[in-house]
Amino acid sequence: MISASQVKELREKTGAGMMDCKKVLTETDGDFEKAIELLRERGIAKAAKKSDRIAAEGIVTTYISEDGKVGTVVEVNAETDFVAKNEEFKSFVADIAKQVAEKNPANVEELLDQTSIAEPDKKVSEVLTNKIATIGENMSIRRFERFETANLVESYIHGDGKIAVLVEMENAAQELAKDICMQIAAAKPEYLDREAVPAERVEKEMEILKVQAMNEGKPAEIAEKIVTGRIGKFYGEICLIEQEFVKDPDVKVGKLVESKGAKIVRFARFEKGEGIEKKEENFAEEVAKQING
Repeated sequence: MISASQVKELREKTGAGMMDCKKVLTETDGDFEKAIELLRERGIAKAAKKSDRIAAEGIVTTYISEDGKVGTVVEVNAETDFVAKNEEFKSFVADIAKQVAEKNPANVEELLDQTSIAEPDKKVSEVLTNKIATIGENMSIRRFERFETANLVESYIHGDGKIAVLVEMENAAQELAKDICMQIAAAKPEYLDREAVPAERVEKEMEILKVQAMNEGKPAEIAEKIVTGRIGKFYGEICLIEQEFVKDPDVKVGKLVESKGAKIVRFARFEKGEGIEKKEENFAEEVAKQING
């Protein structure tokens, strides 16, 4: 009889999933060395060795429930853009987006600990480990957002998974909601409106604008007035409702939505790999590392 502690130990040594560890231990009557050898032969033990590689590629995707009341946006990273085009990888990411919608995890850690809806005999973490082994690259579920509402939830994916947007709107037609999604993808707003912008962010921007004005030779009292005028441009860049509508720059997004009797409640915009520091290595050094083992 294989014990839970044996399974745990093998999992820690190889990085393989619990079910895989239990299976090979059973097949080898608890012989650790043979079990590790079996995992290596099946490509499963490779996953642990890949875990320290930086995964900054991958894709972002969305999922909307059939009734349109639950929407999710997720980012799953891999090491290379090549893997992002892999159908098995894309299918895994789609499963994760659906998992978040149906099981409502609080965070990535809770998501990884859930039973997979795609493979009910495994946890999500085990499915991930197996994908790392079979696809051959380190991968990580980085983040997700989930909207559940009585309103309309719409989504948009740009550039084959480079940018994904989720938006919740009140009293909006689907066509308008799709336009707003495309606006968010193209214009990259950070906040919905002025009220959402942190006070310290505004103060810092006003300080910068004042210094700029004074560097232009303006007296302090004139600089203050110039700042008041220029801060509007700052809001127009980072606040969704104050942006110029990409399809008609003469109209502000807020005015457009208001004219349709609708309202934007919230949005999420994920761009693949944003904020991840990619590790750059000298190609010759990388080859030398591989030759030297």
